[in-house]
Amino acid sequence: MLTHISISNYTIVAALEIDFAPGMTVITGETGAGKSIMLDALGLCLGDRADPKAVRHGCDRAEVIAGFDIGAIPRAQAWLQERDLHNGNECLLRRIVTTEGRSRAYINGSTSTLQDCAELGSLLIDIHSQHAHQSLLRKPYQRHLLDAYAGHLALAREVEEAASDWLRMRRELDLLTSTRDEQTARAQLLAYQVDELDALGLAEGELALLEQEQQLLANAEQILQSAHQALELCEEHASGARRALQLIGDAGELTRAAGNARELLDSATIALSEARGEIQHHIDSVEVDPARLAEVEQRLADVYDIARKHRVMPEAVGELHQRLGRELQDMTDDGQRLEQLQAELATIAEAYNGKARELGKRRRKAATQLVGEASDILATLAMAQCRLEVQFSERASGEPHPHGGEDIEFLISTNPGAPPQPLARIASGGELSRISLAIQVVTASSSTVPSMVFDEVDVGIGGATAEVVGRLLRTLAERTQVLCVTHLPQVAAQGHHHLRVSKSIEGKLAQTRLDTLPQEDKVAEIARMLGGVKVTAKTLATAREMLEG
Repeated sequence: MLTHISISNYTIVAALEIDFAPGMTVITGETGAGKSIMLDALGLCLGDRADPKAVRHGCDRAEVIAGFDIGAIPRAQAWLQERDLHNGNECLLRRIVTTEGRSRAYINGSTSTLQDCAELGSLLIDIHSQHAHQSLLRKPYQRHLLDAYAGHLALAREVEEAASDWLRMRRELDLLTSTRDEQTARAQLLAYQVDELDALGLAEGELALLEQEQQLLANAEQILQSAHQALELCEEHASGARRALQLIGDAGELTRAAGNARELLDSATIALSEARGEIQHHIDSVEVDPARLAEVEQRLADVYDIARKHRVMPEAVGELHQRLGRELQDMTDDGQRLEQLQAELATIAEAYNGKARELGKRRRKAATQLVGEASDILATLAMAQCRLEVQFSERASGEPHPHGGEDIEFLISTNPGAPPQPLARIASGGELSRISLAIQVVTASSSTVPSMVFDEVDVGIGGATAEVVGRLLRTLAERTQVLCVTHLPQVAAQGHHHLRVSKSIEGKLAQTRLDTLPQEDKVAEIARMLGGVKVTAKTLATAREMLEG
C-alpha cells in the first residue's frame, strides 16, 4: 500500500510530507485549494508526462517521492527482483523535474525509465479519475479485471503461454518455408557438387604427394643421367683419395701435418663410399614409367578442374568438400525441423484450443455475474437506467492469441434505448467514476492492486446517492487501501482518516498545505462542507451525527 508522499517545489507546494494508513482516507478542501495536486504529483512517480511549468515559481526543480509497502504484493516483489531492484518490503519511486524540461525517474535509488515506473506503478496503485490514465477505459485492463474476478488468472496465463509457444514456432516455420524453393534448388546443387567431390575422393595430403610424384616421373631420364654422372665422379674422387693415401704412406708418422692429412683422406674415402651407396639407392628408386606419369597427371588434372570450377585453390578442394557437405547436412536437418515444427504446431494448437475454449466459457459466465452485481450497485448510485454489457468478439484469424479466442470490451448505455458503446465514448466523467466504483467494489475481493485512488467520484451526485457512494468506498476499503478526493460531506464522513487541503498566501506566493485532522477537526470540516462559509451549531451537530453514524 501507499505509505507516504514527499512533495517539494511542485506547483504551489513548497514542501509537503504526508503519511498514509490502511483503510479509507478522504481528502477535502476549498475549491482551488489544490486537492488534486497530491494525485498529480503521485502520477509523476507513476510515469506521467512531466510539465516543466509545474515547477514552483522561483525554483529550479520539483521533486516527488512516493513510498509503498510491498510486503503483501508478491507480483511487485517479483518485478523488482527480476531487475535487481528489490530492497526489502519498502519500495520508493522518485521523480525530479527541472525548469529546463529535463526529467529523471528512480526506483529504489536506481535510475529507471518512465515505462518501468508505469509498469511497476500498475502493480502498486490504481488511480480512478476523469483523466487519461483511468484504467477502466483500457481494454487490456477490462480483460484482466474480468479474469481476476472469475479467479481464472492461472488458466489465462496457460493460454498466453501456449499461444506464445505457437507464435514462436510459427515464426520459425514461416522463416523456413519462406525460402523453401530457394533452399530446394540449393540443396539439389549441393547434392550434385558433394557427389562430384565424393567421386573425386581426394584424400588429405594427397595433392602434395601427387605433385611431388609428377615432378619425379616427368624428369626421370634427366634425374637418372645426372645421378649416374654423380656416381662416376664419386668413384673418381674415391680412387684419387685412395691413391693420395698411399702416396702419403709412412710420412704420416714423420710429421703431425701428414698425420692429419691421412685422417682426412681416410674420412673422405669413407664419405665418398657412403655417398655412392646413397646415389645408387636414388637411381634404383627412379623409374621411367610413362603410364604412371599419365595416370598421375590425369589425377592432378581432375583436381585442378574441380578447383577451377569452384574458384578455389587446388589445395582448398578438401576443405571445400567438407564445407559443402556440412551445408547439405544442415539443409537436411532443416527439412527434418520443418516436419517437426509442423507436428509440434498441431499439438500446441490442439492444447491451446482446449484451454481457450474453457477460458472463454468461464469468462462469459463470470461476465454475466459481474454485470448483474455491478448493475445492482449502479442502481443505488442513481444510475438505474444504465445498462452495462461485456462484449465478446471472436478473433477473425482463428489462430492462437495470447489473450484467448475472443476480444473483450466493456460497453455501457446510459440512456434507455441507446445502444451500448465503449466506456470512453459514452460515459461522462462523473458517470465513468461511478461505473468504475461499482465494478471495483464488485471485483475488490479478487483485485491484486492494493491501493486505489478515486478523484471526484461524486461529481454530479448528492443526497442519498452520495451517502451510498461513501458507504461503497468504505466497504471497498475493508479489502484495499482507498484514497478519495471529494467535495461531498456524505462521502467524507465515511473515511477512516481525513486530510484537509488548504491554501494560503505567503509573501507573493501561494502555498498549499495538507493536514491530518483529529476527530474534532473532522467535525468542523464536515460542517464547513455542509454549511458553506457560515458554520452553525446545527451544522456542527449534523456533522457530528454523520461521523458517528
